[in-house]
Amino acid sequence: IAAYSQNGHCKEALELFRQMKLKGVQPDKITFVTILDTCATVAALVEGKKSHADIVDCGLETDVVVGTAI
Repeated sequence: IAAYSQNGHCKEALELFRQMKLKGVQPDKITFVTILDTCATVAALVEGKKSHADIVDCGLETDVVVGTAI
């Protein structure tokens, strides 16, 4: 996801994140930080809000690394 995002392929990064979640793979805090940055880059407000809700559900909103990205 980070490689796609850092190389200008934000749509692909978002799609990979979506597929990951559909397959039941739980994102870690680094994945959340990366996807939030990707959402900000392409102004994907809906996806960003969904990711924020997922972060809260996982109890990561108080994590320093994730909190900085939010």
